[in-house]
Amino acid sequence: MQNSFILRMPSAEVEKIAPSAFSEHVNSNGLKPREVFTEEHQDLVKKGEKWMKDTANSCMVVATLIATFTFAAAFTAPGGFNQDSGFPIFLRDKLFFLFIVSDALSLFSSTTSVLMFLSIYTSRYAEEDFLESLPKRLIIGLSTLFFSIATMMVTFCATLFLILNKQYSWVAIPITFLAGVPVTLFVFLQFPLFLDMVSSTYGPGLFKRPKETLAY
Repeated sequence: MQNSFILRMPSAEVEKIAPSAFSEHVNSNGLKPREVFTEEHQDLVKKGEKWMKDTANSCMVVATLIATFTFAAAFTAPGGFNQDSGFPIFLRDKLFFLFIVSDALSLFSSTTSVLMFLSIYTSRYAEEDFLESLPKRLIIGLSTLFFSIATMMVTFCATLFLILNKQYSWVAIPITFLAGVPVTLFVFLQFPLFLDMVSSTYGPGLFKRPKETLAY
């Protein structure tokens, strides 16, 4: 849960439970509560920036690889092309349609994921960005990355069935089940982070106590 605290650190989180009148008070140094909070938590901003960049960089590498593979697969039709017409040999096969659609979805989602992680990496990392802007980008990036991995596996399975045909389906079926391992592994490793990000961004926050219960 350390990352959740880093991302919810802006003083707006504290302002949710503090009486609004206190926000304009100044201390002996002439600083308002928000200014004191910012000064005392500068290290959290640096830690949050480092963690965000490391996470975005790692995920961006995976998304870039997927985008590269799926882009190449779009122009390498399984079974080859008809020498006379130039159209793919399996053009009229339903599995070929599944191959094209899943490959396109994987390409578009991985490209979107790359752009989201790139926007995180090049963000200004202002204090207020950690409250909603950066977590939302990370949520979108992780969602599209998961979708691109899943559709890439569908593309692989469709290609496998097209090439092996019905005669060798006994080989394609167990391989198809194995294709679900990377998707399951990604969910197992990244889903807790995804839930933490969603809860941190759209949940009630770190402090559940409402303002009305505080005494002046």
